[in-house]
Amino acid sequence: MAYPRIIFVLGGPGSGKGTQCKKLIDTYSDFVHLSAGELLREARNSGSEVGEMIEKCIMEGSIVPAEVTVGLLRDAMVRNGWEKKKFLIDGFPRNDDNYDVWFRMLPEIPVECCLFLDCDDQVLVNRILNRSEGRSDDNIETLTKRLKTYKECTQPIVKRFGDAGKLASIDALGDPEIIFNRVKAALSLE
Repeated sequence: MAYPRIIFVLGGPGSGKGTQCKKLIDTYSDFVHLSAGELLREARNSGSEVGEMIEKCIMEGSIVPAEVTVGLLRDAMVRNGWEKKKFLIDGFPRNDDNYDVWFRMLPEIPVECCLFLDCDDQVLVNRILNRSEGRSDDNIETLTKRLKTYKECTQPIVKRFGDAGKLASIDALGDPEIIFNRVKAALSLE
């Protein structure tokens, strides 16, 4: 059986994960962008019990149980015809549990690399507070919690990918087109 190629895309809130993933799928037809956050928001809006639990986690700036997120990602990959695709999985894994559960639930799926968009905190804050998406979690209180969670939980995951030789770290400061050129070079697409 053929399996998809997985590229995890990590970075702080506002680092440009969604922007760079969109540029990749617009440029390369074999890429599919899956945002863990978007899948969670869709499930949250379903009105189910799982949706209510997700809503509480998002508003508290905490992380949703890994089994829920991995299940949503797996289902989305299957829906997109996973055998011949390269999946950009944006915003996952966000902690050790996410990382461990992914490899426990989907051990047969190879992970190509983790693309890490590196950006300092003040730039992240400015980008989030000035973006036009109008998400319910784009406020200073929730953003402070999200940055704390990112530093405590996600940055160690970046190190794990680095230790495994599967990290492509990108300077995410500057114009999105310049950053995109860095992304293409890091993924050997140029």
